[in-house]
Amino acid sequence: MIEIIDRVVDPAVLEKTVVRFREKGIILPMFSEQRDPERVPDKIRRELRKIGLWDLHPLNLFRITWKNEPREKGGRFGPVNALELPSLLTGVRSRIVFLVGKWFPTGSHKVGAAYGCLAPVLVSGRFDPTYHKAVWPSTGNYCRGGAFDSYLMGCTAVAILPEEMSHERFDWLRGIGAEVIATPGCESNVKEIYDKCWEIRKTRPDCVIFNQFDEFGNAVWHYHNTAAAVEEVVGASAAPGASLAAFVSATGSAGTIAAGDALRLRHPALKVVASEALQCPTLLRNGFGGHRIEGIGDKHVPWIHNVRNTDAVAAIDDEDCMRLLRLFNEPAGHERLAAIGLERELIAALPLLGISSIANLLAAVKTAKHFEMTGDDLIVTLATDSTDLYESRLAELTAGRGAYTPLQAACDLERCLWGQEEDFFSEWTYGDRKAVHNLKYFTWVEQQGKEVADLNRLWYDRQVWPGIFGQVERWDEMIREFNDRTGLLRDLS
Repeated sequence: MIEIIDRVVDPAVLEKTVVRFREKGIILPMFSEQRDPERVPDKIRRELRKIGLWDLHPLNLFRITWKNEPREKGGRFGPVNALELPSLLTGVRSRIVFLVGKWFPTGSHKVGAAYGCLAPVLVSGRFDPTYHKAVWPSTGNYCRGGAFDSYLMGCTAVAILPEEMSHERFDWLRGIGAEVIATPGCESNVKEIYDKCWEIRKTRPDCVIFNQFDEFGNAVWHYHNTAAAVEEVVGASAAPGASLAAFVSATGSAGTIAAGDALRLRHPALKVVASEALQCPTLLRNGFGGHRIEGIGDKHVPWIHNVRNTDAVAAIDDEDCMRLLRLFNEPAGHERLAAIGLERELIAALPLLGISSIANLLAAVKTAKHFEMTGDDLIVTLATDSTDLYESRLAELTAGRGAYTPLQAACDLERCLWGQEEDFFSEWTYGDRKAVHNLKYFTWVEQQGKEVADLNRLWYDRQVWPGIFGQVERWDEMIREFNDRTGLLRDLS
């Protein structure tokens, strides 16, 4: 059953939640306020001036937005955080612009995806924060975002992620007080995470699983908030005659790529391009394997991926990503980039791109080359997180390969960025899309207990996706009613 959350299902649970939030001073932001912080009440914005971006303070729920001022403490709201990379660096004529995720709490936009999953069930009486624990299965940033949101919303968090993820993720999760479960394998070992979820379902009745791969709240948040941020960036960036030509997103949980569904309504010629790891080319070749592009889960097609709306897939070599991670962060790399004429200010901003962000950059370059895009074509993609979360990976590269040299920097720029071609890029036909959609059967019906009828509805029923994405207006009404019941927003002086 594809559930629409539009009503309170358990008034007694809802009342417990109201009491918990009132006791802890928690006010929930509406999705419209996260999309446009100018709607946030002045009294809340004044309070935020006293609170750090990562502070475990419930008002930081209002900082789940693309529009935080880029500073660690005392920031206001402003334009969407974005970074444009010039042709001198990318090697293509098209303009490539990133939405920057570093300036979300936790340093990644995944706090938004998690909010889209947790907030609706709280205000509809489906989740009891005095009894239930929120379980966040993830390959990295989503479980961090879920743990952060849970703490701010008075809930206990359980984070599940592969044992080979970066040390920074594990250290932060334990520091916030989350229960941490490490599953076997690396980035692409998603089934092992699902297996742990089944074990928890059978043995821990107090746990509620928020699986980002099948939680539509993940996609809904991006459909409304990330798409609006892209539109703002396009409006600010597009020169006369220029237009949004492509939206590029690593599939991961397929939440972010849902922004493409909204963008296509205003840009019918838009190319929506998914990126994945070449070492695990699930969408490109029905492939499998392990890889190092943290933040992209593979070996399956997420339930929430509207495959009908994807035009192409680009598979990116993780070795290129690791080499460019060094180029963008090591002193020798910065000197090489300065030598080709890049401004120091831009070079200093390149650490805003984490490993999956670099994969998105390379997918954008492949997209520009495949579709023969020009200087009038704007490509928008995502910097989900920054190098701040991968310092241990840089240290490992240095330990394993030695100091980064000017010669290596020159080679990496030439080969890994400028040398990207159209290989491992597929433009999809109707049949290709249907074939990828059909892959959902093996994960979601055979393994995870979904209904074949729902799988078919996601493909054939043209009203299903608009209904899923159209829940936000009702969710905002329910959040407003919930805040009225706690009385906190009314009483804030």
